[in-house]
Amino acid sequence: MLYEYTHTGKEPLQRQGKQPRLRDQIRAAIRVNHYNIRTEKTYWYWTSYFIRFHQMKHPRDMGPTEVNQFLTWLAVHRNVAPATQAQALNSLVCLYTKVMDKPLGEIGDVTRSKTPRKLAVVLSHDEAFRIIDRLEEPIKLIASLIYGSGLRVTATCRFRPGAQIS
Repeated sequence: MLYEYTHTGKEPLQRQGKQPRLRDQIRAAIRVNHYNIRTEKTYWYWTSYFIRFHQMKHPRDMGPTEVNQFLTWLAVHRNVAPATQAQALNSLVCLYTKVMDKPLGEIGDVTRSKTPRKLAVVLSHDEAFRIIDRLEEPIKLIASLIYGSGLRVTATCRFRPGAQIS
């Protein structure tokens, strides 16, 4: 049985004889598997979207057919990008596998999103250094570290010098 976490996020606290809420079960599964906090939010978003799409039906009462319907609807009616459709699928696979302990199995032929691939526009090495060279300290140092290490903006924002890595 999964547990709900206290406000500190450290101590498991079983609800009084009740099954934890689905959102708390997802949160616990995500944290046990050491996923990023943004992944937790994204997976909950797709799970709740899936539930709303099926008129508030609980996922335990649904399965591969409903997942197929939802993913196909995303591609056909919402015109989502292939990566977005894949993210929704990954969220639901995690829900059924890690939270509900009921793997989806074969979901059938899902209509896949087809978006023309666009190459990302990135700065050349020289262009990046021309920009960094125009910055003043300490911003120049920060930008150099970000560029040199390949950190993402969110990872940079969470960076804490001297913090222990676990």
